[in-house]
Amino acid sequence: MEHNLRETILSAFERFMMMPENEANLRLAADKWSIQEIVGHMIDSASNNHARIVKAQSTDDLIFEGYDQVAWVENQNYAGAQWHDLIILWRQYNLHIDYIVGQIPDKVLTKERSNHNLDKIAWKPVPADQPTTLEYFINDYIKHLKHHLGQIEEIISNT
Repeated sequence: MEHNLRETILSAFERFMMMPENEANLRLAADKWSIQEIVGHMIDSASNNHARIVKAQSTDDLIFEGYDQVAWVENQNYAGAQWHDLIILWRQYNLHIDYIVGQIPDKVLTKERSNHNLDKIAWKPVPADQPTTLEYFINDYIKHLKHHLGQIEEIISNT
C-alpha cells in the first residue's frame, strides 16, 4: 500500500504554517476555490472518507453516499474561517485517518469487493463491473488529497 499519508500531511502542514492568512485567500480565478476553501474541502473529504473507511471494515461492499462538495464548502464559509484553525483541524483529522488505516488488517484491506460504487464516488473511478478493495479506496483518497495539495502549490506559484 502506498501509505505515506503522515509524511504528506506533516510536510504540507509546515508549509501552511508559514503562509500568511491573507495568502490563504488567494485563488487562480474568481470561479475557483481559494487555498483556504481547498483546505476546507479536504476537511470535508477527510470527514466523509473517515466514516467510509471505518464502515467498510464491517461490510462486504464498498457502497458509500456521496456529498455535494461545492455546497459543503459554501455552507461552511471556509473563506471566512480562521486559517490556523482550519489547518490544525485538517492536520489532526488526517493524522487520525493515518492512524486508523494502520490498524486495518491486511486481509480486510485486500479483500476484493464486487459490490461497490467507486465508479461514482472515487477520485479515480473503478468500473462498476470490476472488483476493488478498501486498499484501492484508501490510496485513491491519498491521491485525491495530494492532487489538492498540488492545486495549492499552483496557486502559490502563480500569484
